[in-house]
Amino acid sequence: MATKKKKEHELVVTLVKRPSTEKLRKVAWSMGLRRMNDTKRFPDRPEIRGMIFAVKHLLTVTEER
Repeated sequence: MATKKKKEHELVVTLVKRPSTEKLRKVAWSMGLRRMNDTKRFPDRPEIRGMIFAVKHLLTVTEER
């Protein structure tokens, strides 16, 4: 019998403020957030949470099941 894989929780991330320094720009760019109000969905994983933590003051984050 095949086991059904559980769906991971997702994080919906939106860039709401402009990154002011080069380091913050690189983090936002690596997340795929190119412009203001860009929204991306990511699986809820520690490496994604770390990137979000680095630029948390520039983002809005909501959790979805």
